[in-house]
Amino acid sequence: MATVETRSLTKRFDGTTAVDGISLAVREGEFLVLLGPSGSGKTTLLRMIAGLETPTSGDVLVGGRIVTGLPPWAHNMAMVFQSYALYPHLTVADNIAFPLQAQHVAHKTIASKVGWAATLFGIDHLLTRKPRQLSGGERQRVALARAVVRDPVAFLLDEPLSNLDAKLRASARDELQQIHRRLGTTTIYVTHDQIEALALGDRVAVLDHGGMRQLDTPQHVYANPVDRFVATFIGSPPMNLIARDNVETGFRPEHFLPREVFDGNVQLELLLLNITRIENLGADRLVYGLLEPPQPPVKVISRIPCTVSLTLQAGTRHLFAVRRADLHRFDALSGASLGAAPDSP
Repeated sequence: MATVETRSLTKRFDGTTAVDGISLAVREGEFLVLLGPSGSGKTTLLRMIAGLETPTSGDVLVGGRIVTGLPPWAHNMAMVFQSYALYPHLTVADNIAFPLQAQHVAHKTIASKVGWAATLFGIDHLLTRKPRQLSGGERQRVALARAVVRDPVAFLLDEPLSNLDAKLRASARDELQQIHRRLGTTTIYVTHDQIEALALGDRVAVLDHGGMRQLDTPQHVYANPVDRFVATFIGSPPMNLIARDNVETGFRPEHFLPREVFDGNVQLELLLLNITRIENLGADRLVYGLLEPPQPPVKVISRIPCTVSLTLQAGTRHLFAVRRADLHRFDALSGASLGAAPDSP
């Protein structure tokens, strides 16, 4: 295990800045998630940390030692790619053993480590198979076992679950968390999936257009976004926004509920919703509508848990509310957070 640090790390391609002066410090044993949309620079940042890309400027440090410009093997990190990059002509055992064979490790040690890693990921019964004989989830485990077996100072995971279906992704997230708790290896994980980021990360770094917008715990990033981008990128459905007098007031769909849900001991903002559509999702309902006023009407979404049995219908108006403590304010021009919202939106 080791700390991993970037200092003003920048990467430009043909005049385009992919990563723009990012500085961050990954603590020893931490699970840090790099979250952002396509083109935000998260994979380029990961590749520079791995030594697969040379920075235009800035430094990468591992365990306090500058490794900028050194070959990937000198970074001593294990990377799991989105495609898994398994060798199709090799068995599972040989795929796992490959990084050890490349380091000329003794055969007895290789056999022992391959057996340990395969057991750790529950694929010890698949060691004689080829990748084409495996499911997507099994290939993912082989790739992770190959990363673990070389005992790196850090794991770098580039969207390793994106090729799995929804059910497998949920179980794979749980397995990743358990493996990380067991090994305690410093881990940097790239994803565009906010659910993965919030579920897995000790901290989340939100990236956009090559820059880092916010770095904090998942709970704090969700509850206290530093700007409009973070507020609307994280959360499904995204945060509702109402613009007025150069200020945008935001509130999460799960905080925007029918007036009847709230008791009389909290300060509320009351909003009349013209309901246009309702989606029943089982665990909750998404209620789409228009707020009137302001003019022109603003589209908003309410997320109502199934425990609220109130009857609502499209084409009707209903009084909704949000607690004032759950309101956020953002500067309409810069998008920067202005803190809690004391006034009506």
